[in-house]
Amino acid sequence: MLKPAKLLLENRAWCEDITARDPDFFANLSREQNPEFLWIGCSDSRVPAETIVNARPGEIFVHRNIANQVITTDFNCLSVLQYAISVLKVKHVIVCGHYGCGGVRAALQAQRSDLLIANQWLLHIKDVYRLHEDELEAIAPELKVDRLIELNIIEQVYRLAHTSIMQSAWKSGHKPSLHGWVYGLKDGLINELITLDHNTWINSIYRYAE
Repeated sequence: MLKPAKLLLENRAWCEDITARDPDFFANLSREQNPEFLWIGCSDSRVPAETIVNARPGEIFVHRNIANQVITTDFNCLSVLQYAISVLKVKHVIVCGHYGCGGVRAALQAQRSDLLIANQWLLHIKDVYRLHEDELEAIAPELKVDRLIELNIIEQVYRLAHTSIMQSAWKSGHKPSLHGWVYGLKDGLINELITLDHNTWINSIYRYAE
């Protein structure tokens, strides 16, 4: 079993290895961060953002939550988005979910009375199911979870496009692209599901007034 003391030892070994290969690494890293990517991913411990795309520290600004959701009443997520767009000026926002997501699987089941807060979070995924119920009920049961995982990712990308943060950035000339990716736990590969940019048509009910 991995223990906290082991993590501290691994940290020291990692620092020594990095410094041996690049003595100025931490001095340069500490000056500022200029990531080109904001990553909104799942909290699942098997899907570490930087690891699965072989990124170095400083290359990706990361926000993670259960089932990689963009909820417009979640000030944690929105503050990360605003900082990434308005201050860091990232060029890409990636929503990356993964097959085998426990949050999505739980959303397809009856709510548990002992998980009151988690239930509120999962309601947003249940809403995605409701929006696509006809499609999901028409496919084989063993495919339903994976398809809802994909649809959930796609819906989160649209939610990003519907925020005032993204629309204001696009109007002001900063034009980051939005990407929806799904990661395969069984093969380690990422597939792109959707890409939106400043030219994407947005339904008028989601547009902000000039």
